[in-house]
Amino acid sequence: MATQVHAEAQRSAAGCATPERVLESIVDGINDGDLDALMTLYEPQAAFAIAPGRLAHGLPGIRQGLSAFIAMKGTLRLDVTRVLEVNDLAFVAGLWSFDGTAPDGEHVHLSAHNADVLRRQSDGSWRFVIDNPWGTA
Repeated sequence: MATQVHAEAQRSAAGCATPERVLESIVDGINDGDLDALMTLYEPQAAFAIAPGRLAHGLPGIRQGLSAFIAMKGTLRLDVTRVLEVNDLAFVAGLWSFDGTAPDGEHVHLSAHNADVLRRQSDGSWRFVIDNPWGTA
């Protein structure tokens, strides 16, 4: 059991080694349906834009918002187009698309430009402060 916990901690740390890697880990977590892995990518007081202009604050709100994506059992694609770092903050922009299935069985296609803010943690890893998949919408 201790070995499994250690291996999971190493995967989590590797998934947060750079701002770009955090975004790759979001894609992996959504596509694998691994909500617990996704939650390791956020600071406790982070915010997640569940819709344009609507923020969910803190880990419970983020968990609920991410659950909606996972429930559609789809595929997320993301291209990081820009990373701007200063000291312990990073702004990450990209273009993403998602194809999944709504609860009524209808196909869902979403796409937007993301605009995210991450912070370097004391252990050198990066975590989301603001996860805004809707960019300027």
